[in-house]
Amino acid sequence: QVQLVESGGGQVQPGDSLRLSCAASGRSFSGYTMGWFRQAPGKERELVASITSGGTANVEPLGEGRFTISRHNGLNTMDLQMNRLKPEDTAVYYCAADRGNRVNLVAARIDYWGQGTQVTVST
Repeated sequence: QVQLVESGGGQVQPGDSLRLSCAASGRSFSGYTMGWFRQAPGKERELVASITSGGTANVEPLGEGRFTISRHNGLNTMDLQMNRLKPEDTAVYYCAADRGNRVNLVAARIDYWGQGTQVTVST
């Protein structure tokens, strides 16, 4: 069993930056692909970025050039650095863990979820 806890959300203005963190406990997540999903009101949960246990990273087009994902297996943590935030980035952001070794994560197949952290981008 893996427990995931997100932190770092908040309310910021357009153009600002935020760094989200995910801390895993219960067992080592070094063998899992980790990812960030987000869900805005009335919309489906969508993949933002993912990173395999070996460090292969993927950022979806919605965040390309603005978001960076990283992980620290020894510390059981994962981060999402978000720069130049836009109002359309407003959503609840979820940390996710998947037993597979692939970056194309699918929400329906995720093994573990965090509780989510709210990110609001507005003037």
